[in-house]
Amino acid sequence: WRVLLPTLTLLLAMGLPFRRLELAATDITALPADTEARRGAETLARLFPREAATRVLVAVEFPQGNPFTPERAGALHDASRRIASLPGVVGVESAVDLVPGMDRATVQQLAGAPLQALPPELRAARAAYLTGTVAVLQVLTSEPPSSREARDLVRALRSDRAVGDGRLVVGGQTATDVDATAFIRRHTPAAVAFVMGMTCAVLFVLLRSVVLPLKALLMNLLSLAGSFGALVWIFQEGHLRRLLDFEPGPIEPSLPILLFCALFGLSMDYEVLLLSRIREEWLRTGDNTHAVAEGLERTGGLITSAAAIMVAVFAAFSLASVVVVKAMGVGMAIAVALDATLVRVLIVPAMMRLMGDLNWWGPGHSAHSRHPPARGRAREETP
Repeated sequence: WRVLLPTLTLLLAMGLPFRRLELAATDITALPADTEARRGAETLARLFPREAATRVLVAVEFPQGNPFTPERAGALHDASRRIASLPGVVGVESAVDLVPGMDRATVQQLAGAPLQALPPELRAARAAYLTGTVAVLQVLTSEPPSSREARDLVRALRSDRAVGDGRLVVGGQTATDVDATAFIRRHTPAAVAFVMGMTCAVLFVLLRSVVLPLKALLMNLLSLAGSFGALVWIFQEGHLRRLLDFEPGPIEPSLPILLFCALFGLSMDYEVLLLSRIREEWLRTGDNTHAVAEGLERTGGLITSAAAIMVAVFAAFSLASVVVVKAMGVGMAIAVALDATLVRVLIVPAMMRLMGDLNWWGPGHSAHSRHPPARGRAREETP
């Protein structure tokens, strides 16, 4: 208990920042400040703020016919004015916003006029925003595409989809970000359950124990929790931004699930090495305390050496210029370091000592449970 409780408390404390996780696709700030693409984007935003504004694409699809009849043009005008009043919107570009300050009646009058009677610039603009049965509106906001405000704007646009007899749909970079994040959140539980279920089944076949596979899953989740918490604390909240030279921001949506799948396999590799050796010793002696000590001693050097190599390799990713690569490397290095030290060296042996022979409860060990070898005595080895 003196080993288990403080170590568990430390890992859980490291995992607490993960509750503040924010997911969003990376933007231009993921690149170093001296790259040409980022310098160009920042120059454009400074000199031409309207052209550099985040654009949320809105398409209004009508059932059939011309999307710019006087009646539909009036509905588009009402929708444009409603969108322009939303928080964060700095402008709307569409077929009903060709001339600033046009009222509804003027828009309907232009919609009813023959196309040949319109000035060339209005004909070209209408061709840019109208095609088939669809009318397009570009909603401009000064907020970055991956910001919370831009995502809230997409949700606000989607909250009222009726435009006359047409239906509004939202696209663009921010909308893609919102949908991709929602997709990942929706399917992550199934992916996690599949990985954990298959791992538990394989461990049961290997160890012939019901308890040890469940404990192994719990141990892996502890090391992952510490790593994910550190990931949020470092890259989202920016506590080591100067040391690692990056711009803090939301976490890339695919990063946590990729880290989970990769790190779960690496962590389970160490778990199998340790538990297999402990099981061999338990089958030989029937003494759980001796088996835990012997297994830890025999595999400690191997696990530590392998972990040190992987930590060194993953830590090298922190030298990358792209934040996503940097975050993945640092997250994997932290997880492997935690797993090979706190989890495998302290928590796993402590829990196995506390659980005693219950560790080996399962149908595969019924015979050994009834007739275990003499405790502390090794069976005779044949040359």
